[in-house]
Amino acid sequence: MGPIDDLKTHLGTIHDVSSAAAVLRWDQETKMPPGGAKVRAEQLATLSRLAHQLFVSSDTERLLAAAEAVAGTLDPDSDEAALVRVTRRDFGIASKLPADFVAERARARSLSTEAWREARPRNDFAHFRPWLEQMVDYARRAAEYLGYADHPYDALLDLYEPNMKTRDVNVLFTRLREGTLPLVNAIVDRGQVVDSSFLSLEFDKEGQRAFGVMVAEGFGYDFSRGRLDESPHPFASGFNTGDVRITTRYVLRHLPSAIFGIFHESGHAMYEQGVARTFERTPLARGASLGIHESQSRMWENLVGRSRPFWEHFYPKLRERFPAQLGRIDADAFFTAVNVVELSPIRVEADELTYNLHIMLRFELEKQLLEGKLAARDLPEAWNAKSKEYLGLEPRNDADGVMQDIHWSSGSIGYFPTYTLGNVVSVQLFEAAQRAHPGLTDEFKAGKFSTLLSWLRQHVHRHGRKFFPRDLIQRATGADLTPEPYLRYLDTKFGTIYGIRAGAGAATE
Repeated sequence: MGPIDDLKTHLGTIHDVSSAAAVLRWDQETKMPPGGAKVRAEQLATLSRLAHQLFVSSDTERLLAAAEAVAGTLDPDSDEAALVRVTRRDFGIASKLPADFVAERARARSLSTEAWREARPRNDFAHFRPWLEQMVDYARRAAEYLGYADHPYDALLDLYEPNMKTRDVNVLFTRLREGTLPLVNAIVDRGQVVDSSFLSLEFDKEGQRAFGVMVAEGFGYDFSRGRLDESPHPFASGFNTGDVRITTRYVLRHLPSAIFGIFHESGHAMYEQGVARTFERTPLARGASLGIHESQSRMWENLVGRSRPFWEHFYPKLRERFPAQLGRIDADAFFTAVNVVELSPIRVEADELTYNLHIMLRFELEKQLLEGKLAARDLPEAWNAKSKEYLGLEPRNDADGVMQDIHWSSGSIGYFPTYTLGNVVSVQLFEAAQRAHPGLTDEFKAGKFSTLLSWLRQHVHRHGRKFFPRDLIQRATGADLTPEPYLRYLDTKFGTIYGIRAGAGAATE
């Protein structure tokens, strides 16, 4: 194993540099004063260049070739063989990107994110537009450097979801529209039968935070290896398995925003905390893909956190914290309120049934941007038109429209489909866990989540990036990626809540 150990030592140095940059990005989102933005951009550019140059160096090529000679004699499922395989793939991708491009993009991302942070509260798209144009240009250039056979989107999507193609997403999204729109339309046509107005009373930040922390700890998020902070857009950031941090955004007059944000980010963080520690400081030491990552966050946010058994246990505790707001609201009314279906312009506040429409909107716009059919300056108008098409409404302003997400400010084009992939995979994994443990949801009533977390640790978390996403799904569930369990879940849950059966899950596998 000498050559593989030598490679791991080399990769550890690269990981350290990349992790230092990640800490600086976390600080920029949470603690850094605005005056630090310009120099922070230079720091991130320097660290990104150094990490890239180290990784694509002749030293890496030499060490990797020596390690491959050994790995070829090993079981392909061994950790060592997987490390060499994943490193070769990453090396092949990174080698296509010039170091100067990587540094310039890192610098621009940092400044662009700061511009977005300034522009969104002021609803000032004109201030953000030049930076957005740069981010789109960097995305197009990256696609050309990386190469693609069918569509430039393939090159970027592959960075977030290995081996997934644009055509695969098109097929998936078509099936989801067919499966969910009848139910959405039936609910919307029926009118508002669920009262969720009490969720817009004022809930103090301290109480929201305390409740969120209590739930996150109950789920299994280890605060001795993590922390909760505030940021304009919730996120999770892991530097190693012993330091995985989450953030949320508090809205005093919309209770679900912060608490479900904490549930969501805890799912991401528990995944990173559960990766095998033997993978530390190697390319295996993070999630298999962003789609698999989102399956974890969406599972804990929705399949657990919006379930009736969950609230049977936690609602009395929430009501104790907010007696004035919730004293007259029973658990059943609260459960239906946090599962209300209503068309909204804001993705992060969308219900489970309409959430994917928000992703489809962004996916279509991103494809047009990369194809050159849409210019960044025209995005507000295009966004509003797509919002009308997919959601039946237009946002009241650009802050709640084209500027609502942080992703484009950092150039993360190709990312959004992973949210929907995560929704689909979350149900496949959850059903597999239920087959192994038939009483799983009954445990939620007692506030017990260790069985679910242990199953995820064994079948998903510990493997890190050892397996490609669809291979991991097959190993964990015994089936390939399929939307049908997810569609049945939506049909059953919302059909029951609203007394409607639109047949979303009628198709069979």
